Amino acid sequence: MSRETAPVRARQGRVYDDGKSPAAWTGTVIAALGFVVATIGAMAGPNWPACIVGGALVVVAMIAVVVLKALGYGSQY
Repeated sequence: MSRETAPVRARQGRVYDDGKSPAAWTGTVIAALGFVVATIGAMAGPNWPACIVGGALVVVAMIAVVVLKALGYGSQY
């Protein structure tokens, strides 16, 4: 008697190319918002609290990208 086995399929995650990943999009949107806030703060006076908030948003964007890439939402390249 021959014993047939079903093929084993490995679970594969999504492959994101050219930076079109959720991590990249999230980081880009947050960083762009931070630059807009910092620019408005710099042009209005300068308004230092707005500049600092804008800079903090850019740092949050970098942290978000690292965390999302560690969770598997980033590009493999």
